[in-house]
Amino acid sequence: MQFADMNWKQMETYLARDDRCILPLGCVEQHASLSLCVDAILAERMAIETAKPLGIPVCPVLAYSATPSHAAFPGTISIRLETFLGVVRDILTSLMNGGFRRVLIVNGHGGNSPAKVVAQEVLSAFPTHSIIFHNWWQAERTMEKALEIGINPNHANWFENFPWTRIEEQIPSTKPAIDEMHLEASSPVEARALLGNGSYGGLSQTADEDMLEMWLTAISETREILENGWPAYSRNHTENRG
Repeated sequence: MQFADMNWKQMETYLARDDRCILPLGCVEQHASLSLCVDAILAERMAIETAKPLGIPVCPVLAYSATPSHAAFPGTISIRLETFLGVVRDILTSLMNGGFRRVLIVNGHGGNSPAKVVAQEVLSAFPTHSIIFHNWWQAERTMEKALEIGINPNHANWFENFPWTRIEEQIPSTKPAIDEMHLEASSPVEARALLGNGSYGGLSQTADEDMLEMWLTAISETREILENGWPAYSRNHTENRG
C-alpha cells in the first residue's frame, strides 16, 4: 500500500485501525555502471515489499540527500546536509501530526545516518510515539548472507548489483579495494580520481540467484522489525487507543 495509491479518506480509515507507516530514504549519486538512483530504488522497493502483506502504507521515497564526496561525477545530486535533515524533520513531524505514531525509516544511503538524531529530536515533542531507523543492508542476518555470497560487500560493487539496479549488461570483473580513509579525506575532484569507475572495489557482479536470496532475507528481517520491533510503550498506547 503506497501513499500514491490512496486518498485522504482511505488514509483516515487506515489510521483508525493502525498507526504505522514506512518512510524510505535514498540518494542520487554515482554507482559505477549501476543506476544513479540505486539507494532510492533499493530503499523504496525494500519498503514496499516489506509492507505489502501487512497492508501498511509506504511514503514516497525521499530520493535526495547529501553526498558531496561524489559531486564530481555527472548525475550525482547532492543537497546540503542541513537541507536534508530539515526535510526529514518536517516529514516526520507531518506524519505524526497526521495520526501516525510509529514510523519505520528504511534507509538506503549511509550518508543519511544523521537523520537518526533528527528522529530523536522529533520524538521529544511526541513522547508516546516511536521512530525506528533501519539500514536494511546492515541488518545482522542480511549481512551474514552477504558475507556468505562474497567478500567486501560495498558501494557500487556486487552488493548493490541487482537486476533492478543494473543499467547495462556487464562482464563480471574485480577491482582492488580503494583506500576509504583517503577517500574521506579527499575533495570531490580527488575522490573521483581515486575511485576511477566509481566502485569501491571488489567483484562487480555475482549470481542473481544469490542476490535474490539475500534480498528475501533482508525483507524478512525488515518485516520482523515492522511487526515486532517497537518499544512496549508505543505498542501499548496503540492497542489502547480509542
